[in-house]
Amino acid sequence: MPAEAGVDALDRRIIAALQIDGRASWRKIASVLGEPERTVARRALRLLESGLVTVTGLIARGDTVILRLNCRPGAVRDAAVAAARWRNTVFSYVLAGPADCVAELQCPPEQLARFMLEEVPAVPGLVSQHVSPVLRYFRTVHEWHPGILEPAEEAALARFPAPGATVEPPETDLGPEEWSILNALAEDGRRTHEELAAIAGVSEATARRRVESLSRSGQVSIRAAVEPALLGLPVEALLWIRTRPDEVEEVGRALIRSPLVRYAAAVMGEYQLLVDVTQPSKDALYEFLSTAPWVSKVEAVQSHLVVEALKRSAAPTPLLRAVQDGPAATVD
Repeated sequence: MPAEAGVDALDRRIIAALQIDGRASWRKIASVLGEPERTVARRALRLLESGLVTVTGLIARGDTVILRLNCRPGAVRDAAVAAARWRNTVFSYVLAGPADCVAELQCPPEQLARFMLEEVPAVPGLVSQHVSPVLRYFRTVHEWHPGILEPAEEAALARFPAPGATVEPPETDLGPEEWSILNALAEDGRRTHEELAAIAGVSEATARRRVESLSRSGQVSIRAAVEPALLGLPVEALLWIRTRPDEVEEVGRALIRSPLVRYAAAVMGEYQLLVDVTQPSKDALYEFLSTAPWVSKVEAVQSHLVVEALKRSAAPTPLLRAVQDGPAATVD
């Protein structure tokens, strides 16, 4: 059954609202969308309970790196699953193109050598690896708005600042109570303040303040993880883009003018930009790759079709939940 089956325009608007604020109350979402609260709650709960939408808290744990893997025939999905099962993995995709799979991970600088020399070589079926540290973000998936809501609706739902361009986590000294709350939100971003208070051993008012503070500082970003196909965007591609060094900034900013660009980052390596773009069709992707304004500024583009996603926004996808077994591995 296609991922988008049974999802209509109102469902997509509710998902888009959760992408802006994953902890927004059904009452607030209903008010912004101009819909009955009971209708919004019923539809949202159906999406969450079905696993089509997952609200997750992405914890800022360390600098980010992009891992590209090439594997033996028959081992590609196993490699992507292994990468997805690392705790600090943000996304893990199987690709059609020069690379077999790609993952983004949070990896503190002092752990990068061990990760490259010990963790990655243990991936099943690995033939070659390429690690590219991320230098800065033009857009993260956690600030992607796919153009479903009106700007006024987006503004009414937004409560916290965008994550920003930096790849470094906020410099905050967190105690055990904060970490208890963060880890609970990583499992379920919509845990109530009462539930978080019980987990952390604090009052409900304190839990509420801590969630607010952690969100505003950028220590955690809470939003909906969803397959783009569910939003009417079934074609997803990763682009590695090479341009003149003095034009990286201009090209990056030009790319994110499109609401269909989910992610854009400046990375180290032969290609200076990594972009995740979604489109309603391959014809539309062709237009984006051949006639969009940013194209005139680039020297080369290497494109890969995303054929399977095992992890999105640090949350296992339904596919990963179906194939994985055993406890998750860790990078740290």
